[in-house]
Amino acid sequence: MNVTVVLPSFNPDEKLNMVVDGLIDKGFTDIVIVNDGSRPENLAPFEKAEQHPEVTVLTHEVNKGKGRGLKTAFGYVLENRTDVAGVITVDGDNQHKPDDILKCAERMIREKDKVVLGCRDFSGKDVPWKSSFGNNTTSRVFSMFCGMKISDTQTGLRAIPFQYLELMTQIKGERFEYETEMFFALRKNHIEWVEEKIETIYIEDNSETHFNPFLDSIKIYRIILKFIFRYTLSSLICCVIDIGLFNLFNILLARTGMLDNIKIGTRIGRFFVRVFSGGNDSIALKVLIATVIARIISSIVNYFLNKNAVFESNTTLKKSMWKYYLLCFVQMICAAAGVFGMTALFGSNDVIEGLVYKPVVDVILFLASYQVQQRWVFK
Repeated sequence: MNVTVVLPSFNPDEKLNMVVDGLIDKGFTDIVIVNDGSRPENLAPFEKAEQHPEVTVLTHEVNKGKGRGLKTAFGYVLENRTDVAGVITVDGDNQHKPDDILKCAERMIREKDKVVLGCRDFSGKDVPWKSSFGNNTTSRVFSMFCGMKISDTQTGLRAIPFQYLELMTQIKGERFEYETEMFFALRKNHIEWVEEKIETIYIEDNSETHFNPFLDSIKIYRIILKFIFRYTLSSLICCVIDIGLFNLFNILLARTGMLDNIKIGTRIGRFFVRVFSGGNDSIALKVLIATVIARIISSIVNYFLNKNAVFESNTTLKKSMWKYYLLCFVQMICAAAGVFGMTALFGSNDVIEGLVYKPVVDVILFLASYQVQQRWVFK
């Protein structure tokens, strides 16, 4: 089996060597263990493991976190194991069966260019509630805000082809959030992944895990929700630009007086004049021109912010810009239709339409637009 097993460990007990023995029995001949700053009273398992010729132990003098432990091992493999097909990361608490580890390694060798994720089933009655709730919730958030369907977002069993290890050493994150950042790196670099179903094992209700449900969850969700935060910030920036440019051009056109003697002759134009300016052609034109110029500029800024800063998309202008403006057009129609529909259902009132109906419709369209841009425009 031309695969290196990577096993970060912190304050292990005898289960570490149960994992090592199981790996050796399945034919793994290269196991790299990272002692992540364990206490002196927990060093015996490392010493016992190192007696096997198949095992190499790397040591952090202080605890640096699982992410740093994985990156330390990946760097070691890059320098000293250049002939391997890849690595497979394993947890040291004996929650990954040797047969499942072997399945993931063999599938990585077959698939070659794909990362293999060993994914557990959380629907069983024997799964601790905090693990079931945490993983299912995170999977839904991943799908909704990140556009990535991963059934087990916290799996530690991952088979990674050798050609991606350099990238893995450059990913942000030092602790459990590193494993979440890894998913975003796969998406951003167009690396495919596949899921391999594995057995769900929890020993003593997962009491020995070093995962802090509060602190580590905050770090993970901070990474996930950065997309919606950037999207909101991008929208606010462009809203300010739109309002600012509208006022600028509205004032400039009014002071120059260049529209004072212009008359609008088309039916659509006359309708605009009657509705928005009380019959004054110059005011109607002034508002229309200022609105169009402000919206064109602000939408262009919004397009590039969303493409590069929010969704970090590599799509070309040709592929995504027409989709973006088609979405803008549909969104504009939906906004008007939504307000009209609410007035039909709940009654018409100028104040309610502006302060209730319009904000409700805009919030719904804001969230819907995020999904469409993520899954279609900037996919």
